[in-house]
Amino acid sequence: MCGIVGAVSTRNIVPILIEGLRRLEYRGYDSCGVAVHQDGELRRSRSTSRVAELQTATDADQLSSGTGIAHTRWATHGAPAVHNAHPHFSTGPGGQSDVGRIALVHNGIIENHDELRADLQARGYRFTSQTDTEVIAHLVQLHYDGDLLEAVQQTLPKLRGAYAIAVFCRDEPHRVVGARAGSPLVLGVGDQEHFLASDAMALAGVTDRIVYLEEGDVVDLQMGRAWISAQQPGGEWRPVDRPVKVVQAHSGAAELGPYRHYMQKEIFEQPKAIADTLDGVAGISPELFGDGAYRIFKEIDRVLILACGTSYYAGSTARYWLESIAGIPTTVEIASEYRYRDSVPDPRTLVVTITQSGETADTLAALKHARSLGMQHTLTICNVSTSAMVRECALAFITRAGVEIGVASTKAFTTQLVGLYLLTLALAQVRGKLDDEREAAELKALRHLPLALQAVLALEPQVMSWSEEFARKENALFLGRGLHYPIALEGALKLKEISYIHAEAYPAGELKHGPLALVTEQMPVVTIAPNDTLLEKLKSNMQEVRARGGQLYAFADGDTRIDSEPGVHVIRMPEHYGALSPILHVVPLQLLAYHTACARGTDVDKPRNLAKSVTVE
Repeated sequence: MCGIVGAVSTRNIVPILIEGLRRLEYRGYDSCGVAVHQDGELRRSRSTSRVAELQTATDADQLSSGTGIAHTRWATHGAPAVHNAHPHFSTGPGGQSDVGRIALVHNGIIENHDELRADLQARGYRFTSQTDTEVIAHLVQLHYDGDLLEAVQQTLPKLRGAYAIAVFCRDEPHRVVGARAGSPLVLGVGDQEHFLASDAMALAGVTDRIVYLEEGDVVDLQMGRAWISAQQPGGEWRPVDRPVKVVQAHSGAAELGPYRHYMQKEIFEQPKAIADTLDGVAGISPELFGDGAYRIFKEIDRVLILACGTSYYAGSTARYWLESIAGIPTTVEIASEYRYRDSVPDPRTLVVTITQSGETADTLAALKHARSLGMQHTLTICNVSTSAMVRECALAFITRAGVEIGVASTKAFTTQLVGLYLLTLALAQVRGKLDDEREAAELKALRHLPLALQAVLALEPQVMSWSEEFARKENALFLGRGLHYPIALEGALKLKEISYIHAEAYPAGELKHGPLALVTEQMPVVTIAPNDTLLEKLKSNMQEVRARGGQLYAFADGDTRIDSEPGVHVIRMPEHYGALSPILHVVPLQLLAYHTACARGTDVDKPRNLAKSVTVE
């Protein structure tokens, strides 16, 4: 989502700011900009194009400075337009928009921006954008009296909502102040230079010494030093110490190699990602999830899973595993809904969050809400060991998917499923439902997954042959039963995310309760058909589709006796994989979405209106 980079240095930091934005491009954005302190004034370049075009603009504008901030924006308040792009300037009541005293960038949403805007307008401040961010810039200007840090500290208590900000002032040429509340921000420590970023990845190659700012922190960057302060209960601001960590941030500018898009590359990286995630798992043990996991697992009676989007579908799959294998009641909640409804808390619940980035705002807020209700046993399945979610949870399992650049998640999803399956087995073990023989069989099946996935990936040419037909459609249905219903949901999500085809998924048994009215010969119906206990029921549902002239596209295990015929198109999966079957069956759905999007000519890695890491509510 939105990205921040800032710096104070003796060297020209404009190339560093641009490169930092480029490393964050994969998260998604619709405008970008840079502002610097140059020749005694504030100067900026902004664009609604890609970072490459912004670099061209900064070169043309001859921006060069040791102090500056940069931003990629994902529009919330105000359309994607240059006048809404960050950085925003403020120069005081009645000031001209092109002349600034305060420059500011912001991630997050200020919920009380309307009332703040009205008050500032009454004081004579002019607004040139529709953003909530411009309100913050004017407030800092309002409170500025020669000390930028004090102005920011006076501004923050007036803000309600989530934010990470970076701000500098025309009158203090070697100083940048940052602050965070509900949105991530890190400090990069260099030699006689300091940096700010919303993600350590933005600083890869610049510094590996990273300080993860905590909730409510304000950081004052100068060339030789950086101070961090936090507001005390009495309102006083005091210095605080935060540890410096050495972080080997991977660049987002990975080589594509033989692949057309990052999404395709990441689909084919799944065997390795799963092998890496399983590396070091010599046996099933609660301690895979952290010290003290055994005690916590013994104290719980149920599981509550909180997640959004693709991660929610991973949790929905895990519910079938947790209840059937571990025998533990499980509820899966959409994180953005959970905190706003009345629920019945149980302190003997294990609260499990699932998030790729570990910074998903809705999931973090849902976790805090669950804790406020007295549920203190927390665990996260996450791909980033240094993320806010990992720091907030008592236990964690870190997947090893590596950096995922394509907005539509693939390898992050399948590694989440692996982590959730290991959690299922660990809980089953603690509850006396996993003997040594069963454990050995489960570990053998898990270790075979990378090889099994290679065989599924070999189906790509057959999937491509379907994609030309799908590319001509505007609607599609996906059907699954049992633990493959969430996989149907994930398949439909992938298709709509990157091809812009309207797709919906249903439990196959629900067809006759409404969706069957949509079925015609123009409606492709994708069916996930593993050879499990629900196969015969699924076949009956498929016949309901055929009787209405619907076109069936089935991913069927080899021994299902589902054959190709007019109106029925079948791709045979290499083998049936029991409880782990969802991990295999989701891969051809990813390939179908990918190749359909390619056939339609959409921007596969950066689909419209979407962002990789959703750090606003």
